[in-house]
Amino acid sequence: MEPGDLGNRTTVTEFILVGLTENVGLQSILFVVFFFIYIVTVGSNFSTLAAIIVEPTLHTPMYYFLGILSLLDIGYITVIVPPMLVCLLAHQCRVPYAACLSQLFFFHLLIGVDCHLLTAMAYDRYLAICQPLTYSTRMSREVQGALVGICCTISFINALTHTVAVSVLDFCGPNIVNHFYCDLPPLFQLSCSSIHLNGQLLFVGATFMGVIPMILISVSYAHVTAAVLHIRSSEGRNRAFSTCGSHLTVVCIFYVTGCSSYMCLSSVSASDKDKGIGILNTILSPMLNPVIYSLQNPDVQGALKRVLTGKRPPS
Repeated sequence: MEPGDLGNRTTVTEFILVGLTENVGLQSILFVVFFFIYIVTVGSNFSTLAAIIVEPTLHTPMYYFLGILSLLDIGYITVIVPPMLVCLLAHQCRVPYAACLSQLFFFHLLIGVDCHLLTAMAYDRYLAICQPLTYSTRMSREVQGALVGICCTISFINALTHTVAVSVLDFCGPNIVNHFYCDLPPLFQLSCSSIHLNGQLLFVGATFMGVIPMILISVSYAHVTAAVLHIRSSEGRNRAFSTCGSHLTVVCIFYVTGCSSYMCLSSVSASDKDKGIGILNTILSPMLNPVIYSLQNPDVQGALKRVLTGKRPPS
């Protein structure tokens, strides 16, 4: 390979992604499947976003965060799926070095905001159920904007740190990535320089992006559960739990798949299994999110019907 623009630091100018399969016939089938999934995901998330925008009853903090979540789902599935579809259509996947790092950055940026936004949504449920009298002031529009800003800032710093740390690694060959997108573990396996610092940064990042948010979500829902159990009427308890059920389902899917993706950092043999986990985490999860929220939420269902049929919301 020819030397890259970064001088003697790296001789790799492009990476070759193995993808999901090398079977040409199966690649054509996968193209159709993932193209359909992409269209459904983008369409359903845009529909949810449209319903939240046009339905006055959904102009609340919970649905504000849900709208942002829909945008993020559209964003990070777009970072992954369209390039994968091009590779499946061309039956090969050569990704320039800079494009690989760009995909790495934007994926971690968007999925990181997603992670912290789920924490903000748990905090919103805590205030709504445990502190109802002060909810409107504690979750004002200014607070909502500040929470989203904090989520974006933390995720930007994390994504930029990992991207810069990878960019200073030496890649002397081979350049074959056993994955369908550029991510940290498969790139670490190809480095011919020490990844000790990268491993430490990944641990610190996982703490701020995964462990701490999960603790905060758990604490929020521990208080929510205690508060709901004190509600005397079963109807009141069911209504309170129903507003949290969708969010908890999404949190479980997100964190189980996300943690599984990075548990085996140095395991080459786990790469094929990581592809399956990656599909669930990066492709199926964004498709399931609007389904989960709409199926368990009559307000969203009603708003979606009015958006699709063109009916005006009731005054």
